[in-house]
Amino acid sequence: MTQPHSLDPSEGKKEESGNVKSPPTVSSPLPDPLPEQVGRKAARKLRARETDRPSVWFGLGLFGIVGWTVALPAVLGALLGLWLDRNWPGRHSWTLTLLAAGLVLGCAAAWQWLKKQEPHD
Repeated sequence: MTQPHSLDPSEGKKEESGNVKSPPTVSSPLPDPLPEQVGRKAARKLRARETDRPSVWFGLGLFGIVGWTVALPAVLGALLGLWLDRNWPGRHSWTLTLLAAGLVLGCAAAWQWLKKQEPHD
């Protein structure tokens, strides 16, 4: 009976003495940087937890989120109002009405989001 064919051409090759060759071992000359990186990141996280004051980046991110939360509904309301004014003109401006509604909705959403971010005493 024949044995199944292996895909590895070097598998099963014998040295002249009859012993099977073992693959050469590769030693890594560079030390593993992973433990050092993990240690640095853990120390940085502990320092961040100990400080009570949020960073500048947190403030800038908060500023951007609040801005987009207010601006996006207002712009979408204005665009919808323009479309309504062009297709169904009326006595009142849909653009101004939906712009104001978008601003109110955006401000309410931003207010709720900021309330969630306050630290609870």
